[in-house]
Amino acid sequence: MTRPRSQLVSVADTPYYHCICRCVRRAFLCGDDQVTGRNFDHRKAWLIERLTELVKVFAIDICAYAVMSNHYHLVVRINKEKAEQWTDDEIIRRWRKLYHGPPMIQRFLAGATLDKAELNVVNDIVQQWRQRLADLSWFMRCLNEPIARWANDEDGCKGRFWEGRFKSQALLDEAALLTCMSYVDLNPVRAGIAETPEASDFTSIQVRMIAWTKRQQQSQQKKKPQNKHFSRTTKLPKHTKPAAPLLRFSGHEKQGKKTTIPFTLKDYLQLVDWLGRAIRDDKRGAISSNIPPILERLNINHDELLIYVSKKEKRFIDVMGTEQSFQQTIAQWQRKFIKGISLAKQLFSGKIIYT
Repeated sequence: MTRPRSQLVSVADTPYYHCICRCVRRAFLCGDDQVTGRNFDHRKAWLIERLTELVKVFAIDICAYAVMSNHYHLVVRINKEKAEQWTDDEIIRRWRKLYHGPPMIQRFLAGATLDKAELNVVNDIVQQWRQRLADLSWFMRCLNEPIARWANDEDGCKGRFWEGRFKSQALLDEAALLTCMSYVDLNPVRAGIAETPEASDFTSIQVRMIAWTKRQQQSQQKKKPQNKHFSRTTKLPKHTKPAAPLLRFSGHEKQGKKTTIPFTLKDYLQLVDWLGRAIRDDKRGAISSNIPPILERLNINHDELLIYVSKKEKRFIDVMGTEQSFQQTIAQWQRKFIKGISLAKQLFSGKIIYT
């Protein structure tokens, strides 16, 4: 049964969410059109560029993304505390990057003299905008609507571009976040579009791997003695595709006091590399002895994780999380019957439940 978005998205339960949105009739409207022979990969760039703009406006961070030919995945973190700390002027400045605002706001910005009632209206509008800037539905609306208009204008047609509202999945803990991020980042590998994660265009894992390689090479250069005859022969990888700003992992040297993903980038890259190699039929079983330690720390069954990541989605589930956090959500939603428990016990060694 379809549930209201207010029950599926609750920052009080978790700030992390996995979102997916598909093109109408699952047509390849962002890839190769097999009928006309046209290529629409440039529309994938539209999505990334729009994400980049929205991250600078909303109090929402991107953990992972993958833009495919007929759908896209996002893993986001809602930072409601950030939105609450913004001043009213900052709220107006951010919102006006997307919309002009009502006449009352225009008069306020122009320095017109407003009476008490008018100032109360302005305050109500600003508080409404504050809530919207930390709202996942508004974020997805501002992402999807322009893409649909641009695509329809390009095709010279009217009607739906997306098959419906986006689907969201609450990620209640670190294990759920890790599993979902790896699933999203390996979409092109699983679909056979790319051989390796670093070769997967329009994905967050490619961006992270390129940045990681660049930092590693720069670190090696600093360790080498300065010599006027020395010249660098290794070329750094260049990311020619647009890349959206990503939430940093913990342990990054420049993270400061900012919110981060609760595990290290090195661990995550090791996991994705292991999964990316094992997903291939000719490699499955050849690297099982090299299991990333992060799976042991989070009690994730590596065999079941490989099966989960390798399979294409059949049914989108609403919640993923530990048994304790899951039971709290069950009580809040007042649900009695839970589907998918047996699969969850296999995936998370019986210590994590998801439905």
